[in-house]
Amino acid sequence: MASSLPSREPSPEFGGNSRSVDCVVTGGTGLVGNNVVRMLVNRGMSVRAIVRSAGRAFEGLHVQTARATLEDEVALRQAFEGSAFVIHSAAMVHCGWRHLDEMHRVNVEGTRRVARAARLAGARLVHVSSVDAIGLTTDGSPADEDTPPGVMPECPYVVTKRNAEAVVQEEIAAGLDAVIVNPVYMIGPWDWKPSSGRMLLEVGSGKGLFAPPGANDFVDVRDVAAGIHAAMLRGRTGRRYILGGHPLSYLEAWRIFARVAGRMQPLGIAPRPVVRLAGWAGDLASLFSRHELPVNSAAVTMSMLSHNFSSARAAEELGYSFRSFETTVADAWGWFVDRGFARDPRERTVLVR
Repeated sequence: MASSLPSREPSPEFGGNSRSVDCVVTGGTGLVGNNVVRMLVNRGMSVRAIVRSAGRAFEGLHVQTARATLEDEVALRQAFEGSAFVIHSAAMVHCGWRHLDEMHRVNVEGTRRVARAARLAGARLVHVSSVDAIGLTTDGSPADEDTPPGVMPECPYVVTKRNAEAVVQEEIAAGLDAVIVNPVYMIGPWDWKPSSGRMLLEVGSGKGLFAPPGANDFVDVRDVAAGIHAAMLRGRTGRRYILGGHPLSYLEAWRIFARVAGRMQPLGIAPRPVVRLAGWAGDLASLFSRHELPVNSAAVTMSMLSHNFSSARAAEELGYSFRSFETTVADAWGWFVDRGFARDPRERTVLVR
């Protein structure tokens, strides 16, 4: 799938003396950040992206890049100087029990530096959090922005995303103009890592035989980007906005994944005892590994919960809406296939003799 944006080379890296820009985006190579950057540029805004390395993430875009880390507050202040808005989408994402110190350093202390630098620059901050920072209801009804923490496992990702919101609120109390957005599970194009698109890739590769027993809200990352833009312009200072989507069981979502990717439909839902056992086995195996396995008791506990959230506040105050999930999956899958992350099984292989 070709980009609809004009084919222009990225501008030179920011050296501290470049002109001001409308908006600075942290985490510009990530799924959310890259879609936000592309949307803002497409809407005529000047953008500077904070990156560690750009790679192909900004192909076809006229955007400044600034190489900096969340630990370098001086570089952040220089990058934010003269900007009207800062969108903070950089974060460390890992669903498991390890890496608490590293995630605290990135998600909490990094956010503290970003928020403080934005306040000193006089910029409005949109902090991209997660619905995992919000609690779930005990009866399975949709949670909202005021639902207290609870039900979710207190793993490092959940704890640090919640604490990151707390440091933003501290800076708001000190004079920062900021809003917080809480997206649900995102799928879409420009997923260079890939991140949450891995679930689609797994099912699209034919490995999705038994879906987890839980549910989630699924949304197009481009609709989240539009919600972030609306929050940037119209969000109320200090307010949370859930950017929700389609409430689907994992089985329902995986059936759509399989249909779009041309794969066999999932056979059913994995039994909960089997899922729990897999998580414990993953924990045990991780004891003998330098890296925690993707299948662990925290991850499988999350996969058995019903992550359902209401985006009524965002709809009412920001005009937030989202497209059909089939459209989202088709666009995401097409993007993955076009860029070599996946192969469409319906494509015929031509043998050259």
